[in-house]
Amino acid sequence: MVIERTNNEIIFRLPADIDIAGLQRIVNYLKYKEAIRKSEGTEEQANKLADESKKRWWAENKGRFIK
Repeated sequence: MVIERTNNEIIFRLPADIDIAGLQRIVNYLKYKEAIRKSEGTEEQANKLADESKKRWWAENKGRFIK
């Protein structure tokens, strides 16, 4: 593995035979970190938003799981 920093970015070079599932979890985490890096929201606001999203998803998809 090689990690290289340029003026504007960090570059990771990994072997081609790396576990893709594990790598995807890392990529998802990095995308999350990038998305929130300038966020001014609080953890409480984030939790409220997550709860609302889960409730809305369940209301829209309940019929797929409960007949």
